[in-house]
Formats: sequence, structure tokens, C-alpha cells
Amino acid sequence: MAGTKAGGLKAAAKNKAKDPNFYAKIGAKGGRNGTTGGFAANPELARMAGAKGGRISRRRKASENAAS
Repeated sequence: MAGTKAGGLKAAAKNKAKDPNFYAKIGAKGGRNGTTGGFAANPELARMAGAKGGRISRRRKASENAAS
């Protein structure tokens, strides 16, 4: 484990010497694990969440703001 910048460079050089694709493999694993979920995958869920937030909003309605 690197404690300094020089140590980090030595560790990186050793990793690359053992396996030239070391960092590519790590990046590929992260890419496979990543799944785009939540609102990006489900627009209906986003619509329901927005409606729920609108119902419990603490802001006053526009007509009440204009009167005061």
C-alpha cells in the first residue's frame, strides 16, 4: 500500500509489470457492476415520486403568495 506519491508510483509500476492489463481489468469490473437504475430506468417511478413530493411540499400555492 502506498503511503507517499513515490510509493504509489512504485506500486503502480509493479502492478503493470505483473499484468499489463491490471488497471483495464479493474475498470472493466466496475463497468460490469454498474447498472443505471432508479429514475433513469423507470420514468413512471420518477413521475410518482415527483407527485408525492408535490403533495407534501411545504411551499404555499402561488395564489396564496400573491395575496400576501
